[in-house]
Amino acid sequence: MALQEKVEQNVGLLIVLVLLVASVGGLVQIVPLFFQKSTTEPVQGLQPYTALQLTGRDIYIREGCYTCHSQMIRPFRAETERYGHYSVAGEFVYDRPFQWGSKRTGPDLARVGGRYSDDWHRVHMINPRDVVPESMMPGYPWLQDTPADPFHIRDKMNVLRILGHPYTDEQIEAAPKELGGKTEMDAMIAYLQVLGINIKTRR
Repeated sequence: MALQEKVEQNVGLLIVLVLLVASVGGLVQIVPLFFQKSTTEPVQGLQPYTALQLTGRDIYIREGCYTCHSQMIRPFRAETERYGHYSVAGEFVYDRPFQWGSKRTGPDLARVGGRYSDDWHRVHMINPRDVVPESMMPGYPWLQDTPADPFHIRDKMNVLRILGHPYTDEQIEAAPKELGGKTEMDAMIAYLQVLGINIKTRR
């Protein structure tokens, strides 16, 4: 009996061999990425999120913005002409979890930082159709009345420092004060305004 027939007739052996081949293939593709500087080192000028930006990012995730907005521009002309320079791994070194996504009910936000004013974002978050009449996006007016949470920010930043974010003791100590008097709307806008600003775009 040929080896192939033996493998095909032995379900347990077949499962083990399939898992072995898939594991080796995955390791061959993934392991080299850990040794490439372009995927493990931040792009020039990239800084970890400030306390306000980090809070805004948490609100972005909490409100499910990632379900309609991706944050990854693919290296195709149709995308770079519309959104700007394609995304590179070094931009996301301080993103845990990544917000890449593939669903685009709304536009990609990877390069939205600095594209619109804070006031534009504020109006857009309260009622999107005031600035984009055809928008399907829901409004988030409660963000402007909800204070930003200063009580857990130090713990978040301490955990992120363990994971490799270069926060200093001074930054962590000052974090609650940075959130003092700020609303969740302020935090969300601060987060949006920093997205993609470290790579020059054509727009």
